[in-house]
Amino acid sequence: MLTLDRNKKSVWYSLYLGVTDVVDSNGYKTGEKTKTYANAVELRCNVSASRGTSITEGFGVLEDYDRTIVTHDLSCPITETTRLWVDANHETEPYDYRVVRVAKSINSVTIAISKVKVSNP
Repeated sequence: MLTLDRNKKSVWYSLYLGVTDVVDSNGYKTGEKTKTYANAVELRCNVSASRGTSITEGFGVLEDYDRTIVTHDLSCPITETTRLWVDANHETEPYDYRVVRVAKSINSVTIAISKVKVSNP
């Protein structure tokens, strides 16, 4: 099933790259580590309305998620470690959703997402 263009909206995602060492102003490692993410990329997809229940057959029983994203792009690289900007501006605001689960089928990819509140990305 292909998603209709008129039902698509822009969602921005940032893929997890890994953990890197934190370096101080002199170029020395501090011993701390930080998660690194790629630049945000636009994805045109169908985003569901907010859900009122957490029980859905598509992802099993009692999955805790708020909305779903559906795309027919089977090469969609989004995983459970991806950051999402669904209702927020990716250039000026921190990400506002996280991926709970990704379910791929023959014709589409369905992504369960959950709202998060981030004070410092």
